[in-house]
Amino acid sequence: MSQQEVDRERRKFLVAATAAMGTVGAAAVAWPFVASMLPSARAKAAGAPVEVDISKIEPGAILAVEWRGKPVWVVYRTKEMLDLLGKHDDQLADPLSDMPQQPDYCKNKNRSIKEQYLVAVGICTHLGCSPTYRKEIGAADLGADWPGGFFCPCHGSRFDLAARVFKGVPAPTNLEIPPHNYVSDSLLLVGVDSKVESVGA
Repeated sequence: MSQQEVDRERRKFLVAATAAMGTVGAAAVAWPFVASMLPSARAKAAGAPVEVDISKIEPGAILAVEWRGKPVWVVYRTKEMLDLLGKHDDQLADPLSDMPQQPDYCKNKNRSIKEQYLVAVGICTHLGCSPTYRKEIGAADLGADWPGGFFCPCHGSRFDLAARVFKGVPAPTNLEIPPHNYVSDSLLLVGVDSKVESVGA
């Protein structure tokens, strides 16, 4: 092989090696930019359904979990609480839940799948504050006719134990009911729609 052929082969090798190294270098530089556009594990988790063990909730108690960055309440309503729900419809802005603030399977008097459990997003529909759970009937600071429910301290909006808004308050609509279903008697899944017919309609 002549010197000229050796030089040509060496040149081809050096060009190929340089191109390969350039490709690797470009990929290494580009990867952080590509990776920054992919959703993080936290972002993926934020949109994922949330499992809630409801077996530990005492009657009358509330449990709060986070789903998509929002507080979601699970309230275990007693029979006494449920009995109060039909007694103040005339004081509510949307007693029949005509506004689409809940999935169709929760458009009933209890706004729930299982009547004893209320599952609601804990964000006031006025300006996004988080109401407080005030289950006591006739609370001194809320009036003798207070049937129990949720009170927003920011601007005074009130919601009953089915998360329905009262008339004459700043909040325009009932609290949102998120998609949810029951995997078992003790496990609730928030974030996935139910195919189960609602109870207590």
